[in-house]
Amino acid sequence: MFRYSAIFAFALLVSAALPAQSPAAPTLPYSPSLDLTSMDKSVDPCADFYTYSCGGWQKKNPIPPDQTSWSVYGKLYQDNLQFLRGILEEAAANKAQRAAATQEVGDFYGACMNESLVNGRGLAAIEPQLDAIAALRSAKEIAPLAAKTALPFGRTLLFGAGSTQDPDNSEQEIADLGQGGLGLPDRDYYTKDDAKSKEIREKYLLYVEKIFSLLGDKPDAAQKNAETVMRMETALATASWTRVEMRNPYNLKDKMDMAALQQLAPAFDWPTYYGAAVYPHFETVNVESPKFFKQVSDLLASEPLENWKTYLRFHVASAYAPFLSQPLVDANFDFFRAYLRGAKEQQPRWRRCVQYTDYNLGDALGQAYVAKVFSPELKAQALDMVNRIEEAMRQRIEQLDWMSPDTKKQALAKLEGIRNKIGYPDKWRDYSSIKLTQDDFAGDIERAGAFELHRQINKIGKPVDHGEWQMSAATVDAYFDPQMNDINFPAGVLQPPLYDPRMDDAPNYGNTGGTIGHELTHGFDDEGSQFDAHGNLKDWWTKEDREKFEARTKCVDDQYSSYIAVDDVHLNGKLTLGENVADLGGEILGFIAWQSKTRGMNLQPVDGLTPEQRFFVGFAQWDCANERPDDLRERAIVDPHSPAKFRINGVVVNMPEFAKAFGCKVGQPMVRTPEQVCKVW
Repeated sequence: MFRYSAIFAFALLVSAALPAQSPAAPTLPYSPSLDLTSMDKSVDPCADFYTYSCGGWQKKNPIPPDQTSWSVYGKLYQDNLQFLRGILEEAAANKAQRAAATQEVGDFYGACMNESLVNGRGLAAIEPQLDAIAALRSAKEIAPLAAKTALPFGRTLLFGAGSTQDPDNSEQEIADLGQGGLGLPDRDYYTKDDAKSKEIREKYLLYVEKIFSLLGDKPDAAQKNAETVMRMETALATASWTRVEMRNPYNLKDKMDMAALQQLAPAFDWPTYYGAAVYPHFETVNVESPKFFKQVSDLLASEPLENWKTYLRFHVASAYAPFLSQPLVDANFDFFRAYLRGAKEQQPRWRRCVQYTDYNLGDALGQAYVAKVFSPELKAQALDMVNRIEEAMRQRIEQLDWMSPDTKKQALAKLEGIRNKIGYPDKWRDYSSIKLTQDDFAGDIERAGAFELHRQINKIGKPVDHGEWQMSAATVDAYFDPQMNDINFPAGVLQPPLYDPRMDDAPNYGNTGGTIGHELTHGFDDEGSQFDAHGNLKDWWTKEDREKFEARTKCVDDQYSSYIAVDDVHLNGKLTLGENVADLGGEILGFIAWQSKTRGMNLQPVDGLTPEQRFFVGFAQWDCANERPDDLRERAIVDPHSPAKFRINGVVVNMPEFAKAFGCKVGQPMVRTPEQVCKVW
């Protein structure tokens, strides 16, 4: 949980671990990494490069009614879901002679798709959890109940719990506790006083009331219970770290022994909790938010037991609502996706079921996916690009004029220590201990969640597994892990149009090269730069260099804080700082690596675009998007990424190479004066 967010497998591993690829295997729809029809050449690239590159795409790709936004990434993700659907439907139908992994995903998907059975079971699917809450006789019994109640996806009741890498010894796993217990997406929803935040709280109260009504409460009781939940959650929210505060890893480091934990939160029975959850013996637990756990203890001491039963009933029912009968599914959708994020209708059931299968059994599904779409040649190409980006970073560090030799030495050591994980894990996760059936979907969700929670718990006291991934192979995303000191690129994000083997290097390096550089730069952003080459939370900077670094990142903070996400809501430059620094650093690295790769080649214009212009258009088109105002508003509060337009225009204004490529002049919107240009990495 403290985590923020050798894999060099060769052809022998692929052929031994995965079924052979059939010549008739289905393929993902093809889209090029640079598409001229996605451009709007009526727009001056020096005035608005994003719209110049993506205006055509935006016109051709309205947001589907079941989506909260729509983008190149999102479209590839949906194409992936359709591809995975074929794998799952075959697995669910062909019960004879199925491999273990195929049986697991087939049974899970089949249970999810049996909508009539799910509807018929109704609340009976979570009756054991609700009965356990009703049977509570004292606040002291909340500890063992919380320990034994598994929520979907390995989450825990009331707070976050599990394991983490020791921030001082990244090779060891220790116990961890983190804040949680809220129903709204972020603590700021409870604390802000603007009109929209007040409206959201009113709508949330109605949602909570609706859940209690569906649990069988009469209207007056449902309304009173909703008010109780809101009051208790608000108390927890005010004691929680903000998202900006959580970006400082030192805020999340507070290691203590059991005696100190019991003193911090005496009203919670910690020994009983850890015993009931079957934790291995441990001496130290990292408490990420001590103030939050003190508040939990205070509420346990002050709130009547009946109020706690009310709070717990709601959180169990709300967590499982998407996996239960239609009225609960509808209530959950109406508030979280329709009201908060602007979706017009629900996703079809098959699409939700594919996502749930990937979330819960990602390695089992990933095996079949990788066998069909990720060849050893593609892996080798991706790794070659990673190596070139890392060489560009080495050159960049060596040439920095603001960093001293001592700090450069440490930065280069960190760069040298980064592990590159491409495509899929060396070792697939074994789900065989999960009891999965086709007639108990909520039970499958619960048991899969319990499996993941206990998998995390069982790490405590053991060496860190550097082969582990935090994403499935089919995921259309990538990440850097500062404590692992590794970059991770699933097979799903190395497909066209993001990486296109049919296309020339310019758009590929602008697109995927920039993404690789982005993840690499995360190791040196405002958060990642606080971890050393081994992933330990350690200051490896000279005082003077750190001050220079912070002055340079403040330039980025100030730039993005001036952007308006929607209506009068500005971006939070401090929340988005790491992603913005990574966007800028990544594209600079992509450009350097592309120049190195093509040095000496006689590159010519293609379709009226010079090679440099193709690089930048390829960069912009990775993030062509349409976004709903409601979704933009929520993301301005909770998302560390800036909206698509600013992820492109905010980068190119800081790259003189862009201005040169398009002949832009100082005074035009896409050009900053040399004094204004933000330069970090």
